[in-house]
Amino acid sequence: MTFRQDDNRCERPVRIHFGYMGGIELMKITETPTTRPAALPSRKPAVASASYVLSSDLGVAVPNDSAMFMGIPEPELTPKVRNAIVVLTQEVENLRGEVERVNSHLAQVERLADEDALVPVRNRRAFMREMSRVVSYNERYNVVSSLIYFDLNNFKEINDKYGHAVGDVTLLHAANSLINNLRASDLLGRLGGDEFGVILERTNAEQALLKGRDLARAIQATPVEYEDFKLTITASYGVTMFKLGESVQDTINAADRAMFERKKALKFMKTVRS
Repeated sequence: MTFRQDDNRCERPVRIHFGYMGGIELMKITETPTTRPAALPSRKPAVASASYVLSSDLGVAVPNDSAMFMGIPEPELTPKVRNAIVVLTQEVENLRGEVERVNSHLAQVERLADEDALVPVRNRRAFMREMSRVVSYNERYNVVSSLIYFDLNNFKEINDKYGHAVGDVTLLHAANSLINNLRASDLLGRLGGDEFGVILERTNAEQALLKGRDLARAIQATPVEYEDFKLTITASYGVTMFKLGESVQDTINAADRAMFERKKALKFMKTVRS
């Protein structure tokens, strides 16, 4: 890399060399002479007694009477070379700041891409990706995990009777009820409409059924509040375990069928009692 300057810039080319010393990357900046220079004396390592001054431009430590700075011997550390160091340091800092801003923006975009548009949980795509990860983990470490599939009862009637605004509040209420009663290791997602999924890692079917019951009770425990009225909602659930060789979609379908059978059985029991 070569710089040329006129007036306030270098009249002679400045060359930048990169290398490594003891595993540390070093940068060397030298002026290219117009004539072949005499052989330089052998260079000695930097000494600990070197003193430094602080550049007023960037706060860069530049040697005052040191033997070597950034691999550059003191005789070669001319004012022009010092200025080049300051310019390059500024460029490095600018690039570092830009990389940090880009990384922060990418993280935000990824988070928004995985989050449901209505409630603060994973969307279906992100949830299914987590399911695939759990399948791989189960197979690798020979552990069991379960899926709970939730469906809000009479949600269509709520939308039709009270409007979509109340329906949205109902979904948010259900999501928050689930979030507040899950472990840090449990994974929650909205699968679509009024359907939610919960992944319970290292949990068998019996344990998942008990957890599903507790979560359904949590949804029903507090009413949905909207303007001047309250509405109690209920949820049905089904449970299935992740099975070796079964696809993610097949696991969701199995939990959905279990939920439907459970809902049908509860309706039959209510009919008999009435």
